[in-house]
Amino acid sequence: MRRSKLVQHLFSSSFQKKPDPVVRHIWKCLDRIDPQIVNSAPEWPLEKLNPVDLAILRLAVYELTIDKKAPFKVIIDEAVELAKKYGGSGSPAFINGSLGKLVKLNYLDQA
Repeated sequence: MRRSKLVQHLFSSSFQKKPDPVVRHIWKCLDRIDPQIVNSAPEWPLEKLNPVDLAILRLAVYELTIDKKAPFKVIIDEAVELAKKYGGSGSPAFINGSLGKLVKLNYLDQA
């Protein structure tokens, strides 16, 4: 449930005066997050991504590479569930593929 709220806040943060503290931290880390998204989906420039998919990816990449509190499989599964709930018909596969590639590229090793 918390991830769902964070995705909503990430998506709408430009409309809010006081975003969630985690969202503010994610925004401060975009210089580390966005290049990883670009590397995991090079055929999709950030400006062409569905804004909901971008919010989901930003949260997941933050959790995978900066926060590192949950196992990568949990983060990916929950990101795919968020994509099913909020994204378009192709969003779940896109999110799953992008995050799977990110894990392979970074050799993330979590149990």
